[in-house]
Amino acid sequence: MSEASRNRTRLVGLAIGALFVVLAGKAGYLSLAGEKAPARGEGLKSERVVRADIVDRNGELLATSVSAYSLVANPKLIWDGAEVAEALATVLPDLDVEDMTRRLSDQSREFVWVERGLTPRRRQAVFDLGLEGLRFEEESRRAYPRGTLAGQVLGYTNIDGVGAGGIEYSQNERLAAGGEPVRLTIDNGVQAAVEAELAISAVEHEAEGGAAILMDAQTGEIRAMASWPPFDPNRSIDISMTDPSRLNRATGAVYELGSIFKPFTVAAALEAGVIHPKEMFDVRKPLEIRGYKIEDDHPLYGDADVTHIISKSSNIGTVRINEKLGPRRQQDFLRRAGLMERAAIELSGSSAPILPERFDDLYSATVSYGHGIAVSPMAFLAAFSSFANGGERVQPTLIMDATRERPEPVRVMSALTAEIVNVMMREAVVTGTGKNAEVAGYRVAGKTGTAEKPVDGGYYDDRNVTSFAAVFPYDRPQYALIVTLDDPKAGSEIGATAAFNAAPAAGRMIERVAPLLGLAPRFEDIRPAGAALRSGEEKRSSL
Repeated sequence: MSEASRNRTRLVGLAIGALFVVLAGKAGYLSLAGEKAPARGEGLKSERVVRADIVDRNGELLATSVSAYSLVANPKLIWDGAEVAEALATVLPDLDVEDMTRRLSDQSREFVWVERGLTPRRRQAVFDLGLEGLRFEEESRRAYPRGTLAGQVLGYTNIDGVGAGGIEYSQNERLAAGGEPVRLTIDNGVQAAVEAELAISAVEHEAEGGAAILMDAQTGEIRAMASWPPFDPNRSIDISMTDPSRLNRATGAVYELGSIFKPFTVAAALEAGVIHPKEMFDVRKPLEIRGYKIEDDHPLYGDADVTHIISKSSNIGTVRINEKLGPRRQQDFLRRAGLMERAAIELSGSSAPILPERFDDLYSATVSYGHGIAVSPMAFLAAFSSFANGGERVQPTLIMDATRERPEPVRVMSALTAEIVNVMMREAVVTGTGKNAEVAGYRVAGKTGTAEKPVDGGYYDDRNVTSFAAVFPYDRPQYALIVTLDDPKAGSEIGATAAFNAAPAAGRMIERVAPLLGLAPRFEDIRPAGAALRSGEEKRSSL
């Protein structure tokens, strides 16, 4: 062989050697960087679909997807699993060295998750270790930039990015397809105000939990839905599945809500024509039905008309009214109001009501003032909103979608009945148990409810659920609100009643959110109290 041929052979050998060095270096880098060359015939993969964002009604971001890196290992490329596991533990302090050693030493496997969702700092620290058989996988992780705001409504995704709660779960298919954001009906500013006031009240009164919902009664759009304790979906992996913050008490809990049911009883009786607004009822003596005593916390001593029965929250008077209504018509009204079924809302955890096994005379009586029937705050508010919508109930919604066909409203009562009961509830705020919910300029109409919590065989003497349900402004109603506190304790014995915790919380919420909703205060006296009652009497007498 000539010298020239030998030189060419040497050059080719050197080139091939250099190529192997480059490829080996590149392979080492790729093993940690997570880049893979496409398999033979595979070609380039299509672009990964990014989960769609969730935004509020104004387009402000509530949930989005961000890139994250997870560390994986191929045990077949690892010489000493224990050595690699011990080295990783120096930068991943939560790593179980014994378990990881076992998994990395399993030569039958080619893929093992080491840690998912690494921070950039930890990713770099692992990279700097220069260990064999490891690589990084780029993944998409869900982030909630506003922390606990609307946490239970938004829900969360699991480690694989699949919706596992709230809107993330109910709208998983739509979100997973990517594309346009899912736009919710809630308003971030209104939501923040409602959550803040609910938290203040829950902490002040040492409540076990709480819920508040604000709804546009004309459209069914939920403008705020809050549950306490708050839930941070960013920390969903670290929060126990039994932690109380995971429960959306607005939709997933059912309560005996007490006297906020009384306006329904009055409305049903008015609608059936079995009473008239000025009718008087004897409320002096407690009632006894099959050994069960029904009495008033604050006796009225004498006869009372329907307005005073509502404003002073008389159990005896409400049962007297219900006796004229009867169980069959009572059930028909509750069914039209949607209180015999779970609330239709875009959240999978909407709880079904707990109903009496039979509507006999006793259960019919107790249901008339909100005992013996347990419903979610969402189901109650959907029914109660008919007082702010001319007697019609619209289906509540959390998602703005102009292309979706909405169910037709359900007529619960006549517009006249709704107006008459609103005047009575206005009186409850002006002179009755709801005084602490009044907001200057916005004319709140509402009803307090304090219900003893049930226990096997009866009710607790010292544990309550307190609520306040409202429509506002009462002379041109548009919004409905409910505030519920579960087992409030602080503030003396009287402080455990709705008049002193749920009602003032509702008033503060209305005061804060009304300007955000575009409602201007009106301080002039539109009409004298009772005008609608007199008008209603005239209209009914002319029929």
